[in-house]
Amino acid sequence: MGRNETRQIRIGGRVIGGGHPILIQSMCNTKTEDAAATAEQILRLEAAGCDIIRVAVPTMEAAAAIREIKRQIHIPLVADIHFDYKLAIAAIECGADKIRINPGNIGSRERVQAVVDKAREMEIPIRVGVNSGSLEKPLIEKYGGVTAEGLVESALDKVRMIEEMGYGNLVISIKSSDVMMCVKAHELIAKKTDYPLHVGITEAGTVISGNIKSAVGLGIMLHEGIGDTIRVSLTGDPVEEVKSAKLILKTLGLRQGGIEVVSCPTCGRTRIDLIGLANRVETMVTEFDHLNIKVAVMGCAVNGPGEAREADLGVAGGNGEGLLFRKGEIIRKMPEEELLGALREELEKMSAAQSCGKEAPVK
Repeated sequence: MGRNETRQIRIGGRVIGGGHPILIQSMCNTKTEDAAATAEQILRLEAAGCDIIRVAVPTMEAAAAIREIKRQIHIPLVADIHFDYKLAIAAIECGADKIRINPGNIGSRERVQAVVDKAREMEIPIRVGVNSGSLEKPLIEKYGGVTAEGLVESALDKVRMIEEMGYGNLVISIKSSDVMMCVKAHELIAKKTDYPLHVGITEAGTVISGNIKSAVGLGIMLHEGIGDTIRVSLTGDPVEEVKSAKLILKTLGLRQGGIEVVSCPTCGRTRIDLIGLANRVETMVTEFDHLNIKVAVMGCAVNGPGEAREADLGVAGGNGEGLLFRKGEIIRKMPEEELLGALREELEKMSAAQSCGKEAPVK
């Protein structure tokens, strides 16, 4: 899969664009003023695989909290600013690694210039963000509504304004909750600029609907080589955003590592709590994200191992019992309640063997 050629931009200790791996972003839903709670959530997001985190900065107290938050975390922090240019300046002074602004709601050109000057002084990038909900009235009238073309024109107008101020350390974000409008907007802007693009479907919805919309939209864009960082926007725990983003990237072959869990959809032959077991397995394997393997959870002890022969490791249920298998070969049989523990034991062996540079033994 090809990638669009974009500029290289440094965000804290990470780099996007220029062919670097696509990074996963999320946004805290804590009150940024509560530095302890925000840092705790970011640490959970780090553990889940988040590469860059964004926090809302609606007050001066939130801007000041960035200093303490930064002391406790290990990934770049982006300050999200709306309306008040002084908050952007304060966030930069307090250590933000990048700021996100919509120059259209920051105010006068002089205020935008003040933000740009501070970003230049501290050598941090500016993410120019435009959403379909904030598209300017003249562009809505010009295009007869909110359109992909209007989003692109709005974003590029703002980029040009900052370029005229002598600054090009920029990332562009244009989002819409309309999936296909968002896709079209990114296809258009990718042909008009080489700035890195942060992509996502905004206000996508709850975990179920948001995941489907994000997977469809991001899947199309990423497959076309568009995107340098991504966010899956969900109404819920932001850790779920990171999990979903990782799976989207791995499904497209854009990120390696981590355990892929496959499971059968169940049928009338199932005699164990396969749904519960599959969910517990999916949670457990996050502890072994350094293993690049496939784990199967199958409901039929007769056909399961054969159907999941390509899996590196798996379990298959019978009548209150089940099988542990590797590459389709049965390792041993046990009661249903022992399956999860046995699978964990095998994963621990594989993990230990990998750290020693050896293949895990099969018993």
